[in-house]
Amino acid sequence: MTDNPDLKKTTRGIQNRRVHMANERTFLAWVRTSIAIMAFGFVVERFSLFIKQLSHFFGKEVIPQPPHGLSSFIGIVLVGLGALMGVLSFFRFRKVEQQIEEGGYQPSTILGILLTLSIVMIGVFLMFYLIHSM
Repeated sequence: MTDNPDLKKTTRGIQNRRVHMANERTFLAWVRTSIAIMAFGFVVERFSLFIKQLSHFFGKEVIPQPPHGLSSFIGIVLVGLGALMGVLSFFRFRKVEQQIEEGGYQPSTILGILLTLSIVMIGVFLMFYLIHSM
C-alpha cells in the first residue's frame, strides 16, 4: 500500500483548523472573562454611589460606609485588571497561533495568575466591605 500525500495533507489541514478554532474559542473565553471583570469593577465603583443615594432617600444611613474612595479604588483596579487580561489574552492567542503552525505548544500561566488574582481581589474586597458594614 502506498500512502497518499494529498490525503495526509488534507487530514493535517483539517486537524490544524480544529486546533486553530480551539485556540480562538479559548481566546474568546478570556475576552468574556476580562469583560466580566471590568463590568464587576464598574459595579463595585458605582455601588457606593447607590448606597449614598439610598441613605439620602431613607433619611438615614442604611449601610455604614467603608472608608471614602475604597470602592472607587477597587473598582478602578478591577477595570484595569480586566483590560490588561484582554490585551494579554490577545498576545497569547497570537503566540499560540504561531506555535500551532510551527508544531510546538508551550503553556503559559500569566493569564491564569491574573484571573486568580482578580478573583482573590474580588473576594477580599467583598469580605472587607461586608465586615466593615456590620
